[in-house]
Amino acid sequence: MAASSNGGWLAIVLAVGALSGPHTVWAQTIHLDPTALKAVGHIDPRFQSYNVEMAEVIGARFWKPYTHMAISDRPRGVNQVGGDDALFEARPPVDLGNRRLRLLAAALGPAYMRVSGTWANSVYFQNDDAPTLAKPPDGYQGVLTRSEWRGVIGFATAVDARLVTSFAISPGVRNASGEWTAAEAKPLLDFTRSIGGRIFAAELFNEPNLPSLGAAPRHYDAQWFARDEAAFRAFIIDAAPDMRIVGPGDVPAADLPVNLAVPLPADALLAADPPPHFEIFSYHFYGAVSQRCATLVPGGATSAEQTLSEDWLARTDVAYEAHERLRDRYAPHAPIWVTETAEASCGGDPWAATFVDSFRYLDQMARLAKDGASVVFHNTLDASEYGLIDQTTLEPRPNYWAALLWRRLMGSTVLDAGPIRPHIHIYAHCLPGRPGGVTVLALNMSHDVVTVDIRGPMDLYLMTSPSLQGQTTLLNGHSLALAADGRLPRLTARRVLSVAVKLPPTSIGFITIPRAGNASCH
Repeated sequence: MAASSNGGWLAIVLAVGALSGPHTVWAQTIHLDPTALKAVGHIDPRFQSYNVEMAEVIGARFWKPYTHMAISDRPRGVNQVGGDDALFEARPPVDLGNRRLRLLAAALGPAYMRVSGTWANSVYFQNDDAPTLAKPPDGYQGVLTRSEWRGVIGFATAVDARLVTSFAISPGVRNASGEWTAAEAKPLLDFTRSIGGRIFAAELFNEPNLPSLGAAPRHYDAQWFARDEAAFRAFIIDAAPDMRIVGPGDVPAADLPVNLAVPLPADALLAADPPPHFEIFSYHFYGAVSQRCATLVPGGATSAEQTLSEDWLARTDVAYEAHERLRDRYAPHAPIWVTETAEASCGGDPWAATFVDSFRYLDQMARLAKDGASVVFHNTLDASEYGLIDQTTLEPRPNYWAALLWRRLMGSTVLDAGPIRPHIHIYAHCLPGRPGGVTVLALNMSHDVVTVDIRGPMDLYLMTSPSLQGQTTLLNGHSLALAADGRLPRLTARRVLSVAVKLPPTSIGFITIPRAGNASCH
């Protein structure tokens, strides 16, 4: 984790007059010198990335929207990728040729697009142009057609996304001895090349530390995983030497339904023989499980009232630091990718689709950038409550607007804006396209006005909402929405000629200083 210094903070002036409330702080004026902020790291230009679940691509059962769940529904269990009707709902294949979806995704580019998830572990690639099989062959649980995969390649090309995926590891791809074979990986790679596509990187196995819920053979363990990874690496070296191998892609034990399966520890996967080797070190992180799965992970759920708490937001750092130690031990110098993350696992809570989650979204991105992560994949682009885009209407949600502002204003050089203050988090990056320019991201999660004193002139992009748990996002007081023809609105800043920016309670400010003259941003 990158060390923090005073990073150009000149003073914190505390004013008298505290307000009541769970996130009340003393009224603050924060003095910041953007010219003095030091660089503490660099992120991949495609740092902000996203997942399109294999379940979406093939049209499979995925998390049932809360609006479709009966009040009497109570999560009882989930077996592999099918599961309980209270949790899951069949959905048609996503239309990756949709003009609006492509426009919205392209605005977030360049990015990485990961097509994976639990369904990818057991999907059969139907390598012909015949009608889709009514039932997958033995050893598989879903069918991926050429047309569907061609849609993935076309979408990735259109929106400037490098493709990341995973392959089948279910009994259907194994020989009589239970060894992994490239029975599905090879035809999928060959077809991808034949249509002009490329898979940039791949994890063999989505969440291998939860094998019994991921369609792996019975009694799957760390040694079996190591043998699979060795076979996978040998195949890739021969068939696709330019493709990067990513892993282990585990999900921390605290996020798992431990009453359904005993997770394999990540260090056991990494220490097994033969030692797995990864060019990119990956893991998944969810700070909680959603209401759908609350009974499966006792104590693992959260509430809307906790979403702005310091404990909740700091969980990102805890998971990163644990995996950074594993990376340093087993894959020194490999970049760290968080290949899945969102407000909560199991599709997210209802408030994941509202403005209040934008604080978590941006704080998590900024923390991980400062910690040293190279890429972060949000789950998902457009499926379930945690999607950036509503899967039915294709309307952008508040987190989409947050993501769009991040893309346009937060550059690849990470600056040290000082330590995190309770309920007032300040981060800084270089401003893209403006040598010497700086962007300050200020998250005011308190019930008081916060003044940020910066030598100007500055441009302010202020995000607010009439309701924290509403879907309306205001930018400098104007509602953000697509035009009637589907075009994105202009993101217009407010020029601040004074030296101070006032952030109202529970607001998010992107403050750009184009003429900061920061030496780290040249």
